[in-house]
Amino acid sequence: MLNADAFRQVFGTFPTPVAIVTTLGEDGEPSGFTCNAFSAVSAAPPLLLVCVGKGSRTLPAMLSSGVFALNFLARQGQATARTFAGKSADKFEGVAWRAGLAGVPVLTEAAVAYAGCRLVQTVEAGDHLLLIGRIEESETYPGTAALYQQGEFGTWEPEHRLALQAL
Repeated sequence: MLNADAFRQVFGTFPTPVAIVTTLGEDGEPSGFTCNAFSAVSAAPPLLLVCVGKGSRTLPAMLSSGVFALNFLARQGQATARTFAGKSADKFEGVAWRAGLAGVPVLTEAAVAYAGCRLVQTVEAGDHLLLIGRIEESETYPGTAALYQQGEFGTWEPEHRLALQAL
């Protein structure tokens, strides 16, 4: 059986998109974490899933509020992603955001898009929960999406752009 380190090594070999999941706690305080395990599920109805570790400090807030936002990381949001990947209680300090669906934080400068979701299903999967959300609002912003691979951030360049740069 594959151990956790080998699992991370295998999945670290290919680039993944990065997002910051945000929600509100029972006390109305914003909460969030950096995530690269999410996916579109369905266009009709519009559903997505996000994988959340059972030990996540944000998970109880997501479950109790029943709403969350998936903020798709922009190139310029790398520092914010590193902050939200940590354990700090002050993750939102100095981060630009506005209230979205049910007051959930929408990161206005660190994201290229966001999806405001209402939780519709929870599935247990090993040491994580898969939270399936119905997208009730969304927005896109100008910019380039960030990718993450083997501990580093980057961006994707389509072949035609690379060919033009070579000329």
